[in-house]
Amino acid sequence: MPLRDSLPPFAAAAAALACLGGVLAPVMVASAAAPASLKVQVVDADGLPVRDAVVELRGAKPAAGPIRFPWKMGMGQKDRQFVPGTLIVARGSTVAFPNLDTVRHSIYSFSKPARFEIELYGRDQTRTHTFEVVGSVKLGCNIHDQMRGYIRVTDTPYTGKTDGNGYVTLTGMASGAASLTVWHPSLRTPTGESKSAVTITGGAQSHKVKVALRPAV
Repeated sequence: MPLRDSLPPFAAAAAALACLGGVLAPVMVASAAAPASLKVQVVDADGLPVRDAVVELRGAKPAAGPIRFPWKMGMGQKDRQFVPGTLIVARGSTVAFPNLDTVRHSIYSFSKPARFEIELYGRDQTRTHTFEVVGSVKLGCNIHDQMRGYIRVTDTPYTGKTDGNGYVTLTGMASGAASLTVWHPSLRTPTGESKSAVTITGGAQSHKVKVALRPAV
């Protein structure tokens, strides 16, 4: 049996090339770098996860192009509640407010980023409003005082809402210094925000944020 028939494929190729007087050059295989991701967990002062906290990441350079999120730009009214309770939208978005209840509803806000009022409308009807200013908008209903909803208007595509375990993962951001903002309606600050500095190094990272919340009413 020829020697090269008993060698592993790579060694056999080297032997064959040597027989032809050639030189086997090392082969460099480039691997694509994993996209940057930041897994954030928001917890309260006791270390318990905070659900529906909005997490925003802003780098030194703002993201180019329009911001589009995968969820619908809509907040329904169902069972005399706003659904979802917190909605994230990009600045300039028009939000639909479908009435999915059997009773009439109205919508109002006294928040600085969006002061507006939508008069009473009935089942299976929809009204809309466009949100032009970044910030947090608290919604209410004139005839159902218990109804509360929140719209977070953002100017960064690296924004998400924490799940039941307090986690949200942001992806696709550039490396470098960045600012992380956490917002929640019960956060114990004048603006409902907590800000911290982070450094995006590329690849997968994790970060935990502890916040102080007002007691639930």
